[in-house]
Amino acid sequence: MMIVNAILLIIIGLSGGLVVGSGYVAFLAVLGIIPRLTQLTKTYHFIQAYEMAIILGTVVVGWISLRNTVFSLSELWLIPIGLFSGVFIGMLAAALTEVLNVFPILAKRVGLGDKILILLMAIVLGKIVGSLFHWIYFVNH
Repeated sequence: MMIVNAILLIIIGLSGGLVVGSGYVAFLAVLGIIPRLTQLTKTYHFIQAYEMAIILGTVVVGWISLRNTVFSLSELWLIPIGLFSGVFIGMLAAALTEVLNVFPILAKRVGLGDKILILLMAIVLGKIVGSLFHWIYFVNH
C-alpha cells in the first residue's frame, strides 16, 4: 500500500511540476519576453544562452528548494547573488512591461502622458525605498 501511495505522490508531483513549468514557458513564449529582452540589450546572438540560463536556473533553484540545502558560504556572497537576482528580475519586468506597453497606458490614465520619465523614476525610487525598508526593518530585526 505504501508503494502505491509513493507512486501516486510521484505522479501528482510530476504532473503539477509539468503544469506549472508549461505555464511558465507559455507565459514567456507567448509574450515574447526573451526575444524582446535580446532586442532591448542588442544581444541577439545570445538568445539561446538566455533560454538555457532561464531553464537551468529554474531547474536548479526548483531542485534546491525541494531539498534541505544549506550553503556554508560567507555573507559576502549575498552581494553578487542579490545583484544578479535583482538584475534578472528587473530586466524581466522591464521586458514584460515593454511588451505589454504598461507604462504608456498608465501614464495616460494618470495624466502624465508627457512626463513618463517622472513616472518611471517614481516607480524605481519607490521600489528602492520599499526594498531598503524591508531589508532594514524586517531582515535585521
